[in-house]
Amino acid sequence: MQHTKQAIMDGFLRLLSERPFDKISVVDIAAECKINRNTFYYYYQDVYALVDEVFRAETQRFTEQKRSCRSWAEVFLQATAFTRGNRQAIYHLYNSANRARLESYLYDVNLESMRSFVHEESRGLHVSEQDVETLAKFYTAALLGLTLTWLEGGMKQDAESYIADVARLLEGSVRYALAHNPTDSAV
Repeated sequence: MQHTKQAIMDGFLRLLSERPFDKISVVDIAAECKINRNTFYYYYQDVYALVDEVFRAETQRFTEQKRSCRSWAEVFLQATAFTRGNRQAIYHLYNSANRARLESYLYDVNLESMRSFVHEESRGLHVSEQDVETLAKFYTAALLGLTLTWLEGGMKQDAESYIADVARLLEGSVRYALAHNPTDSAV
């Protein structure tokens, strides 16, 4: 059962790498996976439900992996590994009616990553959970903005080198923000 669901998701991503989302039908996915349409409908109501499942499964996989990062840039690169690894498929989703689903996925994965990183950076400092959450959301919004700009530009720029440049400029900024907040200095 799980094998069939994964095969459907993988087949869908292969097709999405080849053509725009609105040019993919249930019949196409069934043919790609060598299943019948009824099998597809046993697992998914429609192609939109499949998109949701792909993002849900990827978010869960990402969340379950415990990782430690030395910088927010590492966090961001890990959070966007699926996006960068499926560039054409993601680009096709971005340019479809599924853009909001994609943006929600990107936000959720980046927020999960940044929360974890900001918590690590706050060790040894007197920082409230609200400050951790605020800073995590700030960086998430910035990273999501960078990702959406990259997508809007056709994903032509090398993401890794761009992030390395930004990281060089902002190195230590999370720890600095946490260490120099008014709450911490008042204690």
